[in-house]
Amino acid sequence: MPPRRRDRRRPRDPSPETSRASTSAASSSSGSRFRPSLLAPLLLLLLLLILAALHFSGRLSLPRPQAPPQRTRLSVHERGLVRRDVSASEILAEHATVSENRSRRHFRNPVLAYVTPWNSKGYDMAKLYSTKFTHISPVWYDLKSDGNKLVLEGQHNFDAKWVSELQSNGSLVLPRVVLEAFPGVVLMKKKLRDKAIDLIVNECSYNCQFVIWLSVNRDKGYDGVVLESWSRWAVYGVLDDSELRNRALQFVKHLGKTLHLTSSNLSTHHHLKLIYVVPAPRMKELNNQEFRPEDLLQLADSVDGFSLMTYDFSGPQNPGPSAPLSWIQYSLKTLLAAKGSASHGHSHMIFLGINFYGNDFLLSKGDGGNAITGRDFIYLLDKYKPSLQWDEKSSEHFFVYSDKGLRHAVFYPTLMSLSLRLDEAQDWGTGLSIWEIGQGLDYFFDVL
Repeated sequence: MPPRRRDRRRPRDPSPETSRASTSAASSSSGSRFRPSLLAPLLLLLLLLILAALHFSGRLSLPRPQAPPQRTRLSVHERGLVRRDVSASEILAEHATVSENRSRRHFRNPVLAYVTPWNSKGYDMAKLYSTKFTHISPVWYDLKSDGNKLVLEGQHNFDAKWVSELQSNGSLVLPRVVLEAFPGVVLMKKKLRDKAIDLIVNECSYNCQFVIWLSVNRDKGYDGVVLESWSRWAVYGVLDDSELRNRALQFVKHLGKTLHLTSSNLSTHHHLKLIYVVPAPRMKELNNQEFRPEDLLQLADSVDGFSLMTYDFSGPQNPGPSAPLSWIQYSLKTLLAAKGSASHGHSHMIFLGINFYGNDFLLSKGDGGNAITGRDFIYLLDKYKPSLQWDEKSSEHFFVYSDKGLRHAVFYPTLMSLSLRLDEAQDWGTGLSIWEIGQGLDYFFDVL
């Protein structure tokens, strides 16, 4: 079964939301008089066009105000907060207090952090904790079909100042591109396949926008891209057809090789990188829609890493934990096969998926549920004062509450559940990929 599309859903927010002028025409014997008031709309339009151009080029960055977290000399480990028997009152009191040492890394392997425009807190967290992230992926682009043409949407999201600041702190910036284009267009027609690759590669290096008389030419200077296409191909049935499946893998290989031949903004000795998003195995007997060990081996020479989606295990139809630790272990064992095998040697290429979001499931009167962010989680803790329980089977915390006669179950990460998953990644020698840092609690970053 294909993985659920986690990124198109914006979580619900359960918290409450906080003289007519007239102008008369004047006339004279010499004709209509000049009226300065007519210039105001034109000047306003001109100003808006200039501001839009400056914002697009990154010369003007709009503020994203966020309440700064409180600082302490002690980490969450030193404060004794990483444990199973955690209470709602403790989380409410401690979640906004973080270690003042933001540069100390507890997890030494690569860390990929996703940032989404609809959770703008992530933009600030990426800058505050940039030393903890080796790779940062803003979720900005979609490659779509427009008749027989291809269109790359999302250029307006580019923020030059933000990208430059992250890179100056040592992080690689690789925006995510979702391949939404109809597979029959991209995979079967060489001309359009090459066009798709050109659109992606060229977006990493430059953009030219003409606004009336003002020309903006700005090097984007990305360090590569994160590509997501496997789940879309599964929906279209591409992976069930052996010829199309092979063409799909060849597309990824061709894109990777083209990026590797293109110099990055760092120097001519550094080349653009490709990280490929793949679903975590779910079935004991892998079907065609699963990403298999042989697929990993086929792509390993052409990509720089695999973002493994080890989250979204449960859903409204089957409420439960987001990422059971036993499933994570199964996924790694299946994808990397036995230790000593060819695929096991590529564990360093895996960015193990970690969720910073949770779910609020409805348990009575039909199925239902919503994804929740850290803000939602704190609101629910404060309102219902629930008792958190530790599920040994999944190694996750959860709680149950009732609202208007309906029972809910909430699964959301805690310091303990995150720490166990970081330990698992460390044991396997994998990196991390976090979906996504705008959804987490402030003190989550202390464990990284």
